[in-house]
This record gives sequence, C-alpha cells and structure tokens, in this order.
Amino acid sequence: MIGDKIRELREGENILLRQLAAQLDMDTALLSKMERGDRLFRKEDIIELAKIFHQSQEELLTLWLADKILKTTEGEAYIPQALSLALQTYNKNHSI
Repeated sequence: MIGDKIRELREGENILLRQLAAQLDMDTALLSKMERGDRLFRKEDIIELAKIFHQSQEELLTLWLADKILKTTEGEAYIPQALSLALQTYNKNHSI
C-alpha cells in the first residue's frame, strides 16, 4: 500500500528513484525494496516523504501502519478475528 503510494507520488512528480533516495539520505536499492514492499519504511521516512510530496502525514502514516499490521500478521490464522478484537479493545480503552 504505502510503497505503491510513494511510487505513484514520485512518478507523478517525475522524480527518479535515485533522486528521492538522495533526499532521504538512503541507498537507492533500499528505497526500491521499500517501494516494492520488500522492506518496511521507517516512520521518520514517511514523515519526511509527506513533507517532500506535500501530502497529509495522517494519510501516509495510516497506509504505513496498515502495511505494518498486514506484514506482522501475514500467514497467521484468525487475522480478521484478531483485528476485530484489537479494534474493540482499542475503542474501549480510548473512548471519551
């Protein structure tokens, strides 16, 4: 999700992978892996990318966090049930 979004933003701005990698002070190969979903972005990277592309931090961080959740639970049984329980617990503990 987040990798696809970053690629879409980068290509929309006609920024080469190596140019964006330089702006983020990271290796081009690493950024390529992140865009493909083979490696996770760091939260700090997403915040910086939101600034570079003038995008909502909330939108990009939401995509990033959803990717983290999906990668963490990949291959596990009962994912929908676990996510539902986690959301119920979150809502209960964070209600006003």
